[in-house]
Amino acid sequence: MTGRGGAIASSLASGFDPAMTGRIAVAGSLAIIVLAVSYNSGMFALSRRPTGRTVAAAGSRTYVFLLACLNEEKVISESLARIIRLPLDDMLVLVVDDASDDGTAAAVRNLTSPRVQLYRREFPDARKGKGAALNAGLRWLRESELLNGKNPNDIIVCVVDADGRLDGHAVEQVDPFFDDPKIGAVQVGVRMYNRRLRLLARLQDMEFVVYGEIFQNARRHLGSVGMGGNGQFMRLAALESLPGEPWSDCLTEDLDLGVRLLAAGWINGFCPTAAVHQQAVLTLGRLLRQRSRWFQGHLQAFRLVPLILRQIPARSAVDLIYHLSSPALLLLTSLLPIAFMIMLGDTVVASVQSGHSLLSPWWLPWFYLMTFSMAAAYAFVYRKREPVSWAFALLLGHVYVVYGYIWFISGWWALARALTGKHTWLKTART
Repeated sequence: MTGRGGAIASSLASGFDPAMTGRIAVAGSLAIIVLAVSYNSGMFALSRRPTGRTVAAAGSRTYVFLLACLNEEKVISESLARIIRLPLDDMLVLVVDDASDDGTAAAVRNLTSPRVQLYRREFPDARKGKGAALNAGLRWLRESELLNGKNPNDIIVCVVDADGRLDGHAVEQVDPFFDDPKIGAVQVGVRMYNRRLRLLARLQDMEFVVYGEIFQNARRHLGSVGMGGNGQFMRLAALESLPGEPWSDCLTEDLDLGVRLLAAGWINGFCPTAAVHQQAVLTLGRLLRQRSRWFQGHLQAFRLVPLILRQIPARSAVDLIYHLSSPALLLLTSLLPIAFMIMLGDTVVASVQSGHSLLSPWWLPWFYLMTFSMAAAYAFVYRKREPVSWAFALLLGHVYVVYGYIWFISGWWALARALTGKHTWLKTART
């Protein structure tokens, strides 16, 4: 057996062709890229289709704003002040302090507003993730008398991050969605309020605008709108209809919730005319840390595929499964630069040996098309939300494509964490 195994290994080693391996890897990666470009182009076209909706003044619903906080003293006061100023007669703000060891609780108490309630979690129950904190806050609300006598269909729970700053007209824009009794949740757009400080912040702003303007708008037609962790409005009756706790222990509990609402028969809406503004991270290290958490959460959310196949209509299910498969596709695509360098090196060597260039004259236009084909579309949708020149938007669109490569690093980091059993909440530090 040893001799036979050695012979097989020797045969494989002698037949190994790095160039051929590179070509196979490039072909596979290119197939994924073609799929992604085709999907993105199709979603862009679909997102341009209008969706008729009337906008009326806010109705007689009760709005409950739920904020899960862990060491947020730097940002919580401003966020709460903006929520309190919203033009609402019937509202409540619940801050769930998840055992903070800074001045978060003191900052909340200093507001002295009857509309703001503080619920402090203690160890050993505290610091078990954002989903656990939100579930605890909702349980506290149910056990209190604050919502007594109100119809759960007319109570709208809005999750806002501690650094979230809702547009003043957000409720006015969102409220008419809930006139449709089938609507279970509505997501507003997300912007970065410090986007003008640095290029990295600007690119994060563009990332969220692109996601909302292209993908969320398109998913309104597909019935697969997703929920975000900031600026999500949910009908309490919809949350109560879910089996178990509304929010899971998934690191992207918002993605998980959105899928489960669709599986329960509710419709998720997207409101592109309002936004919640949050703080962009300003260093690459913190950005990679944040995105690795999101990526790992997407890996965890793949467990929802059986639920999607059983309970969600086919058109919506196809888009959701593609979305949940994107981490695996992205990791495979990340191998393209290595494979490309192997193939390019082999071609250069062959060119030297033959005495003339073997590189196709079309390789540069082809490379540009495959890499930057969506840059103009990104520039177009960003100019709709941000008053910048066409030249700047186009330049930013190209830089944004390169910026997307951070997901390669974050993706492998997240996969390593998942394989080593690390599932803790990598919280984003505020500045």
